[in-house]
Amino acid sequence: MTQTTEAAAVEETRSPGGSRIHRAWFVAAVTFVTIIGAAAFRSLPGLLIDPLHEDFGWSRGTIGAAVSVNLALYGLTAPFAAALMDRFGIRRVVAVALTVIAVGSGLTVWMTAAWQLMLYWGLLVGLGSGSMALAFAATVTNRWFTERRGLVTGILTAASASGQLIFLPVLSWMVEKHDWRPAAITVALAALAVVPFVWLLLRDHPADVGLRPYGAKEFVPKPAPVQGAARRAVTVLFKAARTGPFWLLAGTFAICGASTNGLVQTHFVPAAHDHGMPVTAAASLLAVIGVFDVVGTVASGWFTDRFEPRRLLAVYYALRGISLLFLPMLLAPSVHPPMLFFIVFYGLDWVATVPPTVALCREQYGDDSAIVFGWVLASHQVGAALIAFLGGVARDVFGTYDMVWYASGALCAAAALMALVIRRRSAAVTLAATA
Repeated sequence: MTQTTEAAAVEETRSPGGSRIHRAWFVAAVTFVTIIGAAAFRSLPGLLIDPLHEDFGWSRGTIGAAVSVNLALYGLTAPFAAALMDRFGIRRVVAVALTVIAVGSGLTVWMTAAWQLMLYWGLLVGLGSGSMALAFAATVTNRWFTERRGLVTGILTAASASGQLIFLPVLSWMVEKHDWRPAAITVALAALAVVPFVWLLLRDHPADVGLRPYGAKEFVPKPAPVQGAARRAVTVLFKAARTGPFWLLAGTFAICGASTNGLVQTHFVPAAHDHGMPVTAAASLLAVIGVFDVVGTVASGWFTDRFEPRRLLAVYYALRGISLLFLPMLLAPSVHPPMLFFIVFYGLDWVATVPPTVALCREQYGDDSAIVFGWVLASHQVGAALIAFLGGVARDVFGTYDMVWYASGALCAAAALMALVIRRRSAAVTLAATA
């Protein structure tokens, strides 16, 4: 028998008649746990702003600039990481990324100057986290599933929120009761702990274990390693940039990043602290956002399998914008019912935009969709980086975050309109024609 025939035979013996759980679900579970373990680094920046300001006298704008470098690299690295996964495999790329995160986070405990914060947390953690970005989840989903992709995308996207739920209360307690340095060490250890888990349990492609993708009618051979990962990532960008849907998706996702990672995740804790709320209470509210984010994102994946993703995006952005406009009136020294309502409402919408955005990338760009989504994610993080920096500057200049909340609400309204005008046609033909 040929290698493909042998693999198909193995597949038939391992999942006869679909009576056993498909290996794809175990791979998705490993990916979920991996993203949870790596989520510690995303929980920490908002907790560092006040401690670093007090410890070193650095302005919030300077600290926000380091966070913005981290967020920008988180996005800009993603498309290259997706291409590197095609070249070297998922396991190698993710294992190296986690190690880089651990090194960058660990080195911060010895820093004495702002440029070191830029280097360790901005550059190293940014590069490592970019390789662990949502492009990782998109690559796993595209390779291992042909059915239930929306649901799986929602579950894997929710993993980051689950990690935030686990780490935020612990890290905020460490920062408040001890120091920010033990929190940084915890992030480093969490990233390192996941490396053997990834190496032993994650597999790059269904063909590696003689399986066809979940829901596929036929066996899919593992493609040969793609040479020139960086060149391919740039080539796909130039092809996609010639199509209108790419710019609309990138624009809406930039606003998504600005209104989540850049604004709420980075500045909610210090903004609440400005109003007299204890840091641990504010961090706990962010963790509660993570709880409802899991529910909202998984539900969004389910909706994406059944409803028009453009309309879903429009609804999500509109609701998010409305909630942000009310937030300045809700901040207070203590947690009260209207604030809890905001937390629940906003949490359900936090990254509910990801499954329909991934679905639209897949619809428009076919086999290149993971890399295209990587570039769309880059715009998400550029938007997050701008708001992380500008939010800190606004706080330094005006003494309040109110203007940033209102501006973000208006941007979300614009994103809702942009989502509605994405054309319902395949751009894959356009990409092929321009190749």
